Amino acid sequence: MAAVSRFLVSVGMLAPLVSLASAAPAQAQSRSNAADATAMELPAVNVTTASPIGGDGAAAAFWNYGSFSFVNDAFAPVTVAGQRQIELSPAATLADVLFTQPGITSSTFAPGASRPVIRGLESVRVKMAENGIDAMDVSALGEDHAVPIDPMSAQRIEVIRGPATLRYGSQAIGGVVNAENNRIPTELTKDGYKGSMQGAGTVVDDGIDGSVSVDARQGAWAVHADAFGRSFGDYSIPGGGKEANTYVRSNGQAVGLTYNFDGGYVGSALTRFASTYGIPGGEEAELQTNIDMEQLKWLSKGEYRFASGPVESVRFWTGLSKYEHSERGLEHEHDHEEGEEESAADILAANQQVTHGSFKSKAFEGRVEIAHVPVGTPIGLMRGALGFQFNYTDLDTTGEMYEFLAPTRTTSAASYLFEEFTLAPSTRVQMAGRIEGVKVNGAAGDIPANYLPPPEELTTTGAERTFVPVSVSVGLLQDMAWGMTGRLTAQYVERAPTAPELYAKGAHDATGTFDLGNPDLQKEGASSIEIGLSRTVGPVRFDASAYYTRFNGFIYKQLTGITCGEDFASCGAADGEFDQVAYDQRNATFYGVELKAQYDVGALWGGVWGVEGQYDFVHATFSDGSYVPRMPPHRLGGGLYWGDGAFAARVNLLHAFGQDQVAAFEDTTPGYNLLNAELSYTRKVGDYGLNPVMLTVGLTGTNLLDEDIQNSASFKSDVLLPGRNLRGFAKVTF
Repeated sequence: MAAVSRFLVSVGMLAPLVSLASAAPAQAQSRSNAADATAMELPAVNVTTASPIGGDGAAAAFWNYGSFSFVNDAFAPVTVAGQRQIELSPAATLADVLFTQPGITSSTFAPGASRPVIRGLESVRVKMAENGIDAMDVSALGEDHAVPIDPMSAQRIEVIRGPATLRYGSQAIGGVVNAENNRIPTELTKDGYKGSMQGAGTVVDDGIDGSVSVDARQGAWAVHADAFGRSFGDYSIPGGGKEANTYVRSNGQAVGLTYNFDGGYVGSALTRFASTYGIPGGEEAELQTNIDMEQLKWLSKGEYRFASGPVESVRFWTGLSKYEHSERGLEHEHDHEEGEEESAADILAANQQVTHGSFKSKAFEGRVEIAHVPVGTPIGLMRGALGFQFNYTDLDTTGEMYEFLAPTRTTSAASYLFEEFTLAPSTRVQMAGRIEGVKVNGAAGDIPANYLPPPEELTTTGAERTFVPVSVSVGLLQDMAWGMTGRLTAQYVERAPTAPELYAKGAHDATGTFDLGNPDLQKEGASSIEIGLSRTVGPVRFDASAYYTRFNGFIYKQLTGITCGEDFASCGAADGEFDQVAYDQRNATFYGVELKAQYDVGALWGGVWGVEGQYDFVHATFSDGSYVPRMPPHRLGGGLYWGDGAFAARVNLLHAFGQDQVAAFEDTTPGYNLLNAELSYTRKVGDYGLNPVMLTVGLTGTNLLDEDIQNSASFKSDVLLPGRNLRGFAKVTF
């Protein structure tokens, strides 16, 4: 009940503002009248990562009271989590907010460190971004590393697959997850201000979180400021008890400034994110392994629209990051020589934590897009954009992390081109291409083919690998009867291996693994074809996709069945505390299906109620028929929703089937039923200055059946996810 008490305190913090608004002359009233019984659509918003053609937001998303969004005018499926979904979610990461979306799950390595898994692809193949700018972190280098973008700082989360990922680099072969917010303020179009305050509490982990945000504009200048914080304890699991070392404590702040002028704007923001979180499972929990991280980041973007000439607009994005995290925990038993007075048990009892090592990163990204004016051609109107991108990452390591991965430098420069042809009012074709130069400097280990000593110690030599990934895509959109749109896309995408894939060579305490890179890895290539059919408006909405991908030289890391201690000489010992994983490369085939659908059945209690359903699966095998590691299971679900403009409610049951198609040395995972429900209410409670004051309160229930849930897509598949949870939420906007 501590979380409930904290929630009441957070609501109490909002009370003075609510009371002030209530004293206004205007009578409290519902946010809107009863919803139209024929549709549950809210105003369209731009999906900024979907296409470089036609400015930010070539596609529009529509949100309703159900679990899904539907996006039109996109050449591949686009998933959008809106602000209501983010606010009501108890998740501490972007990935876990998206956990139940078709085609998407998360790695759930720890509550503070979880990355998206898109169609079975994860880690370096999924790019994390904020306002279209790379997260510039080290989360792709280890499953234990957090993405320094908190859901509380996002107004919506966009997930992009397919051709549009070519805007962001060869490492986005699996998709792009972009958090959109107003930290670089661009939404206010007239003088004035707006703000919000929110607070929430969760039962399963005695958690509390809250945030405040203010935006204002005066003349040509717009400013933004926000701050947030969360504190979650170890979460409860079904059957009683706690999952040890699952706490999260994080906070962040940001300030932004934008100058608007005729034809465009230039803006920038300074952000900070800090988090301390535990790593559950096995020895990591026993030794109280935890990560203490902080990132300072400067972001900037702008646009200039030309009044005449061949160039329609020029847009740019830049980012500069300074990142550091330390990996800490109690000392290992082998850290003490035999005969020392203080035993490992004494140290555990004394709770003496040490820093095992750290990662420090400095990174830069810059991207420019030049869009040309529409041009008539013999086959139809042509619109397009030419882009240039540069990335640089300087990664330094200390302590035991130096043994895991010596310092590396990665540099990439690329250009890309998107062109879209309107062949007829109902037919559009998009073609895109990208060429990229990548250089990865580091220290390569001389690793035996059997991953076992001798030698007792791995020798390393300075290494530099260069790659030139080339990617092309073509897509077709065809408007059809009954408001449907058909799509067909084909892609060939190449990806350069990353520094850890090439140069890792040691123990990583927080993941509990002994990683061995492969300095001889070549480029990874993927040939894909996808067909889809969607309807995004009206009382019946759906989106269905089927895809097939053949990988040439798929890079993966797999358990070898060997355990190790702190050094390579110990590999092969029966009592080693680290599971050895090795990077390798093989041909592989992925195919799968994603389906989501909703039907607004009709009027009920002054609002509209409807039903929804979903299904997804991915099947991935190597050329010899063996299974690719860590694949998500088949999932089938559905639910009910209702809303009247003020109240919104939904209940959804997602069944995940057992996963027995596993790689060598992986465990099978049982199926589960995940029952979630939400109820929220919004009303106007008065006026504050020129703005209406809106109050939203909500209650979310997750895993209401209190089921044992194990995630087959996680390295921590043996760790149970949280049990039954309730989250209370309150927000005031003004």
